[in-house]
Amino acid sequence: MEGVRIERAADAAAVAAAEVLFDGPVKPQAVERFLGDPAHHLLVALEGERAVGFVSGVEVTHPDKGTEMFLYELAVDEGARNRGIGRALVRELAELARGRGCYGMWVLTDDGNPAALRAYAAAGGTRESPDAVLFNWEFG
Repeated sequence: MEGVRIERAADAAAVAAAEVLFDGPVKPQAVERFLGDPAHHLLVALEGERAVGFVSGVEVTHPDKGTEMFLYELAVDEGARNRGIGRALVRELAELARGRGCYGMWVLTDDGNPAALRAYAAAGGTRESPDAVLFNWEFG
């Protein structure tokens, strides 16, 4: 991971710099809302000024459990893979979660994503269930 640094995206320009790694174009209102919530986190891996990876996390609090970090999304540029960038991003998010008082962190992925499985395991994650089930609701 030599030559790569991880920074927290603190403004719209930093989010826009990582846009090439997202599933689609950023939405200005969503960026404003995301950055305005202290429980939302976006860490970007930069090589020089070029974004080569990111991880996003959201703190989730429940009355009887406390606060945990949900690792929402991890992406590493195809040309920058297998250099430890994904692992470093996940570890950095875990440290941020610890520092904010989270009792744990979790993520959902599937067996069809071996790169994610390797990154999460290398960053200290433990596989919980071989057969997790995901339900989804679409609104609009």
